[in-house]
Amino acid sequence: MSDFILETNQLTKRYSRRILAVDGLDLQIPKGQVFGLLGPNGSGKTTTLGMILGVVSKTSGSFSWFGQGEDYKLRKNIGAILEQPNFYPFLSARQNLVVHSRIKDIRNPDFDGLLKMVGLYERGNDPFKTYSLGMKQRLAIASAMLADPEVLIFDEPTNGLDPQGIAEIRKIILNIRDMEKSIVLASHLLDEVQKVCSHFAVLRRGKKIYSGSVDEALNSTHSISVGANNMMQLKQELSSCDGIHNMEEFADSFRLQVDERWTTAKLNKYLVERNIEINYIEQKRSSLEEKFLQILSEDHTARVNPPTPTAL
Repeated sequence: MSDFILETNQLTKRYSRRILAVDGLDLQIPKGQVFGLLGPNGSGKTTTLGMILGVVSKTSGSFSWFGQGEDYKLRKNIGAILEQPNFYPFLSARQNLVVHSRIKDIRNPDFDGLLKMVGLYERGNDPFKTYSLGMKQRLAIASAMLADPEVLIFDEPTNGLDPQGIAEIRKIILNIRDMEKSIVLASHLLDEVQKVCSHFAVLRRGKKIYSGSVDEALNSTHSISVGANNMMQLKQELSSCDGIHNMEEFADSFRLQVDERWTTAKLNKYLVERNIEINYIEQKRSSLEEKFLQILSEDHTARVNPPTPTAL
């Protein structure tokens, strides 16, 4: 049995000569991760999930579940929510789960346990049509868990929900993680990926441009805000510093994106040694939004200014 729940090799989907939805995607997702596919709308997230679930035909490349290839029978170990789930509006949540269990040929599922897990036990006998959007999404998660799968796949699970609904879905996902399940989650909501995922990949125009752990991404760059009596002198000195990736100017300070070599203490000492009088300095942990924007900016720069080929 492979250590990876999912591997893709140059997975590609082309809808037409002009539309390349997924472009040579390579992924390796180990067991136990909450893995986020992050990217703006149209970046290829849903198409990727569709291919690995066998509901969208791939153009080229391959994928493998649990080291056993693309066999459709492996889907029994995977629970998924790809689109708006189909439930019968006049049936209750419990009755809908019974129907879904029969369709999926799942014997003796724990309906009470599933309804309790998603916070619908008290409303389990109420018609589905009376449910809020958040309740409907929670029932979809219960349905995906009917077979007690090893892997859960969620496509934009909090899309359209209010803050309370988002918090409820987040709590359920974290509870599923604690049950030692592996989760693949596609989202364009940076805050949700930061709070839920352990690892993530960034897609842009169908191509993977970054992959790594959330903690490493947030720790690789952080921001420091600094101000001085002489802002012109401060700007000149900061512009020549290695390890400063971006400098945003405000009326009385600069906000710097710096790597791990710089702390407030080190930067303060560096500037004082150069006779710059600091009147304000503060370090802040970067958000995934800042890292995401940095990744997109670096990718754009790389595409606009490709490296010059080395002459042979």
